[in-house]
Amino acid sequence: MSDNPTDPTGAADAARAGRPDGPQHPDGPDRSAPTVTVIVPVHNTRRYLDRSLGSVFAQTLDPHRIEIIAVDDGSTDGSGAWLDEAAADHPRLTVVHQPASGGAGRPRNVGLDRATGDYVFFLDSDDHLGPEALARLIRMAEEHHSDVVYGRIVGAEGRGAPVDLRTTNPRVSVFDSPVYWSLAAYKLFRRSFVERHRLRFVEGRLLAEDLPFGIAALLRAETISVLADYDCYYLHGRDDDSNASRQDMDWPAYLAYIDTVLTGVADEVPPGPDRDKLMVRHFHGEILMPFAAPYLARDEAGRRAMREAARPLVDRYLTDGVLAALPPGLRLRAHCLRAGLDAELAAVVRADSGPGSAPAPGPPRIEDGRAYAAYPHFRDPDHPLPDALYDLTSRIAVRQRLTGVQWVGGVLHLHGTATLRAVGADRVELILHRSGAHLRVPAAYGPDDTWHAALDPATAALGEPLTDGIWGLKIAVTAHGAATGPAPDAADATPSGALRREAWLVPEGGESATDTAPRVVSHGPAGPTVAALFLSSPHRHLHLDLDHDGARRPLGADLRGATARSRTGRATVDARLTLPGCPADADLQFVLRDATRCVALRTTVERAAGDRYRARSRLRGGPPGTWRVALRLTAGGLRREIPVRSADGKGPLTLKVPG
Repeated sequence: MSDNPTDPTGAADAARAGRPDGPQHPDGPDRSAPTVTVIVPVHNTRRYLDRSLGSVFAQTLDPHRIEIIAVDDGSTDGSGAWLDEAAADHPRLTVVHQPASGGAGRPRNVGLDRATGDYVFFLDSDDHLGPEALARLIRMAEEHHSDVVYGRIVGAEGRGAPVDLRTTNPRVSVFDSPVYWSLAAYKLFRRSFVERHRLRFVEGRLLAEDLPFGIAALLRAETISVLADYDCYYLHGRDDDSNASRQDMDWPAYLAYIDTVLTGVADEVPPGPDRDKLMVRHFHGEILMPFAAPYLARDEAGRRAMREAARPLVDRYLTDGVLAALPPGLRLRAHCLRAGLDAELAAVVRADSGPGSAPAPGPPRIEDGRAYAAYPHFRDPDHPLPDALYDLTSRIAVRQRLTGVQWVGGVLHLHGTATLRAVGADRVELILHRSGAHLRVPAAYGPDDTWHAALDPATAALGEPLTDGIWGLKIAVTAHGAATGPAPDAADATPSGALRREAWLVPEGGESATDTAPRVVSHGPAGPTVAALFLSSPHRHLHLDLDHDGARRPLGADLRGATARSRTGRATVDARLTLPGCPADADLQFVLRDATRCVALRTTVERAAGDRYRARSRLRGGPPGTWRVALRLTAGGLRREIPVRSADGKGPLTLKVPG
């Protein structure tokens, strides 16, 4: 239905009066009471409405549980007419027309004033939802009594996601999770929580109108949840580059507004490490954001006005902890603003944002195991800036993919790519960790950052066998840098000036793409042992388990068999299993056991492709009783008895010998 901003009958007030907290459907859905209200501010986005509103119409959640309020904020491109036509076909869509208000704040507030759902979700009219987004978000909120639920955000068409939510968690804190890095409106809120705290958006602002709303919601919510295992919200860039975040504006006025916003943060969070964590995000997102191309585009008077507007924020909130947590480019900007180094500030901004410049100012400089960003005036005696401002050592991490894990004979072959972000690499090694000890295994490092390593448990310990136990597998990547010269020849040597980083190996595709079946491998003079790969929980790091006793990861998990008896009374035992890596001279023999006795049977073994074995035995007679059947493997010093299970796998295989 179509509506206008006035409500002489008071229907809207009656609709939003006194709804109790939480869904109210004890006997099934109440078709007059929606579960969620989707609020969509619209201003000249006609070309995107089919995609945006269409994604709400296509939700898997029962449409009777969804209320949609689209607020046309003075559109002149036909958006209003499109909304009215859509409302004629979708009775749960309400359209409100109003004069242009200069930003999304007023339309969202109008939608909030009219909302009747237990929850509200804010959808920008150029973005869209995943089909199951509302159903999944509401389920999370209902199960955990969440005040705010973040769905996974996906960037599209030139826009990046503000935060990469990787782990679903029913309860997070703004101080120990990345949620505070996304203060935008597009998430699910419990409406009673919003009304209790009288949360509303700043009106008449094109940019950052949602900051006070998002900050207050996160700092006051009792339960904040994250749903990261489904792509809920698709954040689009506009093909005409008209996103609000890309527009030029009065930056001194913007920074003055940010000053009032951060005063609110300071009122809620006292000085200390917690406030510093929040301020790091604001220095990234608001305080230093204008000091890029918009700064260079102004004359000296305009630049001075921007510096003067930013300096009070820097003076109040730039603690040592905040400064250390910023990346070098922002660290240098903040320091130059605080110290009044105007020429140095312009040089740093120009290195990142000047015409024709690369996103990074150049390859970092490596000295004494540390990396320094190549911004202007590094160790320039005419511009004394501390080395610590350029230091990016703590920010350099391994970028790697483990693309192949394969046993060939008794040797484990691993393939992948690896480098150090922003630095590159000169050498790659595998590192085996166990009980504080570590061993290095060299890897061949080639073009396109590719590497290959062969891990032989019989020789990996400096030519000796690896000891039994669980070994964690990491990759170590070393960059030597121009100051330290070429890589040394010794495989176990790391030059003192090189930069070295380690990371756990995580196979692509996880367990489904990794051969985790226990196998027999050579283990030097002691004879064969059993090796198995597994992924740790919950991080899925790759580990190698060497277990001569076979207690942790037994062989022959697929061993199944059957017994039969002929008319003449002759019994047969027939079983099949897979034994990866089993030596050709190994012996397989059926044994029968009861409580006190063990009988070995003459056994015929056939070997097929894929390490598959079939073992058979015939009995003319034998000691009477009920016997459990096992298959004994003997290979050098390795001796295992593997219980045979029935063909259906439901229990042990037994053989009855009559008296």
